[in-house]
Amino acid sequence: MKSLYLERSTGEVREGDWVEKLDLEGVERLVVGIGPGSFAGIRSALAFALGYAAANEKVEVFGLPSPCALQDSADKPLCVVGDARQGMYWVALFDGFKLICPIYQVDKEGLGKRVPRGVKMLSPDHKRIGELLKEYFGDFYCGEAFPTAQGLERFAEANPSALIKEPLPIYLNPAVRS
Repeated sequence: MKSLYLERSTGEVREGDWVEKLDLEGVERLVVGIGPGSFAGIRSALAFALGYAAANEKVEVFGLPSPCALQDSADKPLCVVGDARQGMYWVALFDGFKLICPIYQVDKEGLGKRVPRGVKMLSPDHKRIGELLKEYFGDFYCGEAFPTAQGLERFAEANPSALIKEPLPIYLNPAVRS
């Protein structure tokens, strides 16, 4: 089965129209990184995948949390920490290719209490929170890493049971209503 992986959670601006660069010939499964991350990036990838599948009934759409794309080892734990803004941080914990609990939020104090010590740590938000993570976790903080489509593929191949049917974006906070 030909699968296509879409990871846009970093909101990174890429040259040209990313949809035009996709090889959709024979695709039967679309796997989308569902965040946390850039609202616009995640929503655009998910909207594309769901729209394409609606027009092509043989295509299935699945989601994977975007931090899954950073795990590259079946036998090592990993912690991914991102900036959830307003003094909060999101945390994804892995035991090999298994997300061991739902992605959760903590405040600065919670980083020291609820994040395990002695585990390799990465962050897609190094520019904003890297110094804090170095301060709290020392050499276990390994720096910046960004989720990629290839990383999603690696995780999905290693743990197909992690794929989420009928995916929705991961929202860490409720919508703001005015």
